[in-house]
Amino acid sequence: MLARLQRLIPLLSSAHPLQNVPNAALHTMSGTAPEIATFAAGCFWGVEHIFLKHYPIAQNKGILKTAVGYTGGKPDAADPTYRQVCTGTTDHAEALRIEFDPSVVKYDELVEFFYRTHDPTTRNSQGADVGTQYRSAIFYNTPEQKEIAERVTAEVQKKHFDPKGEKIVTEIVEAGPWWNAEDYHQEYLHKNPSGYQCPTHRLHW
Repeated sequence: MLARLQRLIPLLSSAHPLQNVPNAALHTMSGTAPEIATFAAGCFWGVEHIFLKHYPIAQNKGILKTAVGYTGGKPDAADPTYRQVCTGTTDHAEALRIEFDPSVVKYDELVEFFYRTHDPTTRNSQGADVGTQYRSAIFYNTPEQKEIAERVTAEVQKKHFDPKGEKIVTEIVEAGPWWNAEDYHQEYLHKNPSGYQCPTHRLHW
């Protein structure tokens, strides 16, 4: 409960500049349009933070832009607010949308990193954050992404969770409408490094 209360208080300081670049500046090494990866793994602050920590945009490791937002919700729940999503009534997941250069980082690497950085065996929860909005999910944007997500999931299950007798419960579902979260959520932990962070958002192997 304390964690949820902490998250509902927006801290609007700007201790660190935003790392994302304008849409007009986005391009891949080959000059083609970026690809999109969409992941949900609990509190979206921590998910975005750990991806940008290990794939800093300025270091050209493949991630070109990120945004946190809401997806996977009811068709009639358009453009939800954070408070609406927190009630669980819209069915949205807190998620991270990544625009990436596939010539630098492959989708299967991002999927594997997604599994490394949270607990995919807990249904509708990460740490103290409990609710359907905190579910573990991969929202695939193409049929190829679906095949890759299923393959990597099976590999991670066999290597990292079968030995512990645990089962991955991550949903692998087609991406639907995406709604950007409010501005203060974007790169929240870069702007507020002492802000709340779920303890499951770390490298697990």
